[in-house]
Amino acid sequence: MRNLLEISALCSGYGKAQVLRDVDLSIEPGQALALLGRNGVGKTTLLNTIVGLTRFHSGSVSLEGVELTRLSPERRVEAGIGWVPQERGIFRSLTVEENITAVARPGKWDLLGVYRLFPRLQERRLNLGNQLSGGEQQMLAIARALVLNPRILLLDEPTEGLAPIIVEELLAAIRRIIRDEGMAAIIVEQHAQQILAITDVATILDRGAVAYTGRSADLMGDTATLGTYLGVGAGAGETVQPVH
Repeated sequence: MRNLLEISALCSGYGKAQVLRDVDLSIEPGQALALLGRNGVGKTTLLNTIVGLTRFHSGSVSLEGVELTRLSPERRVEAGIGWVPQERGIFRSLTVEENITAVARPGKWDLLGVYRLFPRLQERRLNLGNQLSGGEQQMLAIARALVLNPRILLLDEPTEGLAPIIVEELLAAIRRIIRDEGMAAIIVEQHAQQILAITDVATILDRGAVAYTGRSADLMGDTATLGTYLGVGAGAGETVQPVH
């Protein structure tokens, strides 16, 4: 089976600064990957490189065999990249429904589909983006990415700064997207255990390079690796909670 996303010997950064060094990463169709690491190790830079927002130095990034490195960000969206940045990127002066329909492309995910996934958005469909809570804005950002009908979804810290009850709701929705709907995804998340519980594989970055790649289920129980690269594990008092 051909990998959906293939990254080989990737080096990239910002201006003259190189952040990523010889990164190799691959994702199969329908596979979800947890991208982990301490702050500043290059996780967001990797997503930004896939999207086309960094300076490319060398290596390759391909989606279903199509080389992306020379394509504009707009062309990468057309090729099948869906992206939810940390800043969320919603239109604050448009209503929820206008935010969604303004970017929608034909495909499986449509307005009704994202309303079924996020009933809160249907309830707030006439509210402006700046009238939403932080959690509702994150739901809207994910909905906007989904209605592009991408082949792979990139999520950059989707639960950051949100209340626990909203985090639980978002994780349940993400689990549905990747488990029930079969969407391939890369998810950057600071709280390792909660995202390892819903992903297939995990990659840890350290100082811009891949330090670990393996099954998410194996990493959940590997307290030594979690402690070394993330500073978490059984000794840090974290426990794994299943997401239903």
